[in-house]
Amino acid sequence: MQRDLQLTIRMVISFFVLTIIYLAFLSFVAMYFGLGIIPIAMIAGLMIGAQWFFSDRIVLWSTGTKIISKEEYPTLHQIIENLAQKANLPKPRVGVMTSDVPNAFATGKGPKRSVVVVSTRIMQMLDKEELEGVLSHEMTHIKNRDVTIITLASLFSTIAWYLMQSSMFSTMWGGYGYGGRQQQGGNTFLILIVAGIVWFLSFLIIRAISRYREFAADRGGAYLTGKPMNLSRALMKISGEVKTAPVPQLKKMEGMNAFFIIPAISGQTIARFFSTHPPVTERVKRLMRIEQELRNQDKLGI
Repeated sequence: MQRDLQLTIRMVISFFVLTIIYLAFLSFVAMYFGLGIIPIAMIAGLMIGAQWFFSDRIVLWSTGTKIISKEEYPTLHQIIENLAQKANLPKPRVGVMTSDVPNAFATGKGPKRSVVVVSTRIMQMLDKEELEGVLSHEMTHIKNRDVTIITLASLFSTIAWYLMQSSMFSTMWGGYGYGGRQQQGGNTFLILIVAGIVWFLSFLIIRAISRYREFAADRGGAYLTGKPMNLSRALMKISGEVKTAPVPQLKKMEGMNAFFIIPAISGQTIARFFSTHPPVTERVKRLMRIEQELRNQDKLGI
């Protein structure tokens, strides 16, 4: 299972652009609050460290995931163990979340501290080969360190979002922070604009990163098993059932969409237009092309 060169190049470019945006944002925040760039950078570093350290625990807690033993789910453990060997990865811990929404995700700080999670519903509706296809996708996420990358990339976007909301609240209620009201109002409006620009630019770049990483995970999973159509069938089944899943459960899970193999969108949210995932139809088309490629290789004896 080789590294995806295109993925690496895209990540380097994306993080270079994000770094420029975040450095500009840090400089502005430092000037606004009258602090030096070093104290601001130290605070940002502590926030990055905290988010990195607690991110996987928060994800498992928020989804109600239970870490399960091999005795409880022997088939699930065996599939993951086989895939880990093929991918030359340490076997991750295995978790199950009780949910009527079929889904799966991977989390963790790296290959040695990873967890692969499936919902109770996805195990009921997929056959063994389809489930293997889904799990191969998640193992590729672990191989590519996707969870860590998305977590770090989204930190300052989250800070900008809350800063923007805080500024809007201050403007609405006339609480203009420091100094005189008129001057403070101008400062609040300025930080609202800057935070809004940072959040929007970060949002677009992170969505682009996330969507391409899903394509890369599909591709890696397809080559890992050598059976792209198993993953393709699984994606279509999951997508079809997610659309008819109970709305309360979909809303409950929407906050974790960046982690899931198929986003849980309730249909009553703007998330439909800014999905973290590419359309399933496009993912299936790409998997079909890989299937054809593998067949051609078999014919040529490659």
